Order: sequence, then structure tokens, then C-alpha cells
Amino acid sequence: MVSANQTASVTQFVLLGLSAHPKLEKTFFVLILLMYLVILLGNRVLILVTMSNSHLHMPMYFFLGNLSFLDICYTTSSVPLILDSFLTPRKTISFSACAVQMFLSFAMGATECVLLSMMAFDRYVAICNPLRYPVVMSKAAYVPMAAGSWVAGSTASMVQTSLAMRLPFCGDNIINHFTCEILAVLKLACADISVNVISMGVTNVIFLGVPVLFISFSYVFIIATILRIPSAEGKKKALSTCSAHLTVVVIFYGTILFMYGKPKSKDPLGADKQDLADKLISIFYGVVTPMLNPIIYSLRNKDVKAAVRNLVFQKRFA
Repeated sequence: MVSANQTASVTQFVLLGLSAHPKLEKTFFVLILLMYLVILLGNRVLILVTMSNSHLHMPMYFFLGNLSFLDICYTTSSVPLILDSFLTPRKTISFSACAVQMFLSFAMGATECVLLSMMAFDRYVAICNPLRYPVVMSKAAYVPMAAGSWVAGSTASMVQTSLAMRLPFCGDNIINHFTCEILAVLKLACADISVNVISMGVTNVIFLGVPVLFISFSYVFIIATILRIPSAEGKKKALSTCSAHLTVVVIFYGTILFMYGKPKSKDPLGADKQDLADKLISIFYGVVTPMLNPIIYSLRNKDVKAAVRNLVFQKRFA
């Protein structure tokens, strides 16, 4: 058994980040900083637009406002840490700060999985049962749906973070990542992590597998309904109401599946290159995707596009 003194020996972790590639650090610092500013600006504009424009006081845009707030929280939980790692020679984080960062990033990711499935259900009802839409997607329904997404994601994160941080860390404290990514932290534990692995597997099924199936079935019915619409104009209009959400879903889940589904290299040199590739893909997932969300919804949704133009016009001539 590991003694209490040994367990308490690790009080901080070292984040490797791109330490092995110092020439890339300054370049990525500038790129990620610019993208983070775009994330803050774009998602704040979407939140402001969905709250201030009475024409957008609908379930779809309520979910969109939640998604924008979630993206701000998710990136803020990790991007400042990533930016600091590019500037600080000794990239360390305390044990407690690591736990907080892990909880926030895991909670936001799990919440987004559920929230995207709620948005898919909203589009399913709007297209497949338009006459029942006001009843099914009433305020008494969509507000608890959004709140439930946050509660579910936070609960799952609390369980996984608690299980991870209760493990003894009595040896290596170097995390081969930009942040306290839970899988990277579990590798450092000097104890059996089988319970953590099983728990993570169950959580992945619930928050990745189930939402993907739910979204897939929703769009099967949506597409079948759209194909039955007689006019081309009607098909185009129906498809435009869900194209932005579908694009976001493909980017979000596509990146996750690419990150965790590709085979691992057994060659040491290839593994080193793959390690760098994995880190760059994690940046894409953590920064580029939240930056694209407001852009996609602004470009592919006429109502949001018009509301943004009106907001800019009012600010300019106020």
C-alpha cells in the first residue's frame, strides 16, 4: 500500500505542452490568443443577440445562447493555461488547480454533448411535427432540458474528477499535455486505475455514444420528412433550419472520433510525431471548434445573421 506521506509528495504537476518544440510555442501563442479573442467576441455577440432580439426568443436560439456561454466557459477553463505554458519556462500547476481545471473542462465537454442532442430534438420536432412544436417545445420544456444538460455534465465531471484526484500520485508528475486532461493525469497514478477506466468507459457511452445515436436517429427522421416535402423551395427552407446545427455536430463529434479512434503508432519516432499531432488536434478541438460555432450559426442562419447586422447597426449609430 502507498503511505499517506508518499501520496502527499506530489503537490504540483508539470505540463509538457510543446516544450519539445520551442520554435512552435511563439507561433501558437499568437494564433491561440487571436482565436480566443474571436471566441469571446463571437460568442458574446451571439448571447447578446439571442437575449435582446425578441424574434429570437425561441427554443432553438435559447439552446444556441447556452452553447455560446458553454464555449466561453470551456475555453476560459483551459486557454489561459495553454497561453501561459507557451511563455513560462517551468510549466507547473498545483494539485488543487489541476483538479479544478479538469472538472471545468470535463463538465463543459459532457454538457455540450447533451446540449447538442437537445438541439437535435428541437429540430426534429420543428420539422417532423411543426403543428405540435409550440406545445412540445414550450418554455416549461426547453428550459429544464437546457438546465438538465448542465446538471448532467457537471455531475459526470464531479464523479470522474473525484475518482481521479483520490488516486495516489507518488512518483512521476509530468503531464504530457497542455492541460490537466483526465486521461493524461490517470497515467501518472501509482495505483490500480481499473475503476477509473471502467467509469470513464461508462461515461463515454452515456455522453458520447447515446447522444450520437439520438442525433443520428433524429436526422434520419428529419431527412425523411424533408424528402417528402413536394416543393424544392420547401425542402431548402426546412434544410436551412437545421444545417447550422448539423455542421456543428459533424465538426464536434468528428474531431472527438478522430482524436480517440485513430490507431496508435508502435514506432518510437512515429510515436513522437503522433504525440505532437495529438496535441495539435486537441488544440483544434479545444479552441478552433468553439471559434467556428458562432461563425457557422451567423453565416448559415438568416435570422441570426439579420439580428447581428441590426445589433451592429444600432451600436454604430447609437
